[in-house]
Amino acid sequence: MTANSSPALKRAAIIVNPAKPVDVDVRALAAKHCSGNGWGEPIWLETTKEDPGVGQAQEALEQGADVVIAAGGDGTVRCVAEVLAGGDVPMGLLPFGTGNLLARNLGMDVTDFDGAMAGALAGTERKIDVVRARRNNPDKEQLFLVMAGVGYDATIMADTNEDLKDKVGWLAYVDAGIRNLPGKPVKATIIVDGKDVVHRRVRSVMVGNCGKVQGGLEIFPDAKVDDGLLDVVVLAPRGRFGWFSVIAGMIVKGKGRDTSVEYFQGTSVEITLEHNDDYQLDGDHEGEGKHVLMTLEPSAITLRM
Repeated sequence: MTANSSPALKRAAIIVNPAKPVDVDVRALAAKHCSGNGWGEPIWLETTKEDPGVGQAQEALEQGADVVIAAGGDGTVRCVAEVLAGGDVPMGLLPFGTGNLLARNLGMDVTDFDGAMAGALAGTERKIDVVRARRNNPDKEQLFLVMAGVGYDATIMADTNEDLKDKVGWLAYVDAGIRNLPGKPVKATIIVDGKDVVHRRVRSVMVGNCGKVQGGLEIFPDAKVDDGLLDVVVLAPRGRFGWFSVIAGMIVKGKGRDTSVEYFQGTSVEITLEHNDDYQLDGDHEGEGKHVLMTLEPSAITLRM
């Protein structure tokens, strides 16, 4: 470095989902905080329907970003994390989605965009776990941070009315949930850490890295984003009033004798269904499948917030 040269300014990459309408000028917000913290001009990258964040995160790293900020919902966050996991560049969050489940589970105020942006540049860093989910037919590996599921919960994601979601937010999932309560169970084999724990008909299998889902409902009461464990809940209502047993089982956290709700923990879970059923990752419907292997990677990504 010569006497007249100065060190290069740090730069933040903002990966924004333009389909998420927000009452804030995101460009101006990013420029204000970068300038105020002595950072260079932010790198602006927009997601598309064809590429919801993976390609943009790769480009951010190629351009030398010092932090990559996911400005969107949990789907955008998941795609950005897929690239950053295992590396040294931290991820920041600007929660612009419907659920913003990762941000909520981390205790963020999802209405404080100034605070979120400030934290992404100069906040505290923490490492959290991620989960790799590998399916066959189609052969595909993806990452998730909040939760994944097969069966009823994924059907809710597939059948949620998007127009209603724009109007009432997460309550649109309640509408889809009620409409899809009737349905047929599917025979499932579930293996946790190599041990066969379930082999019977179920309606839903959910695997969580966080505890809370839409509306603050705590599906996985013992889940923590940095505990090195996956949390699994199996829903198997039986008979005409089976869903009442499910609700009761969730209230007592599966500690009763009724097997309508069962909880498990481990570092890997393999789910095999008798036939294809709906499949979701972090609230995004990913089609159908009948086999998935999910493996936890502890402390795989750094968050700055």
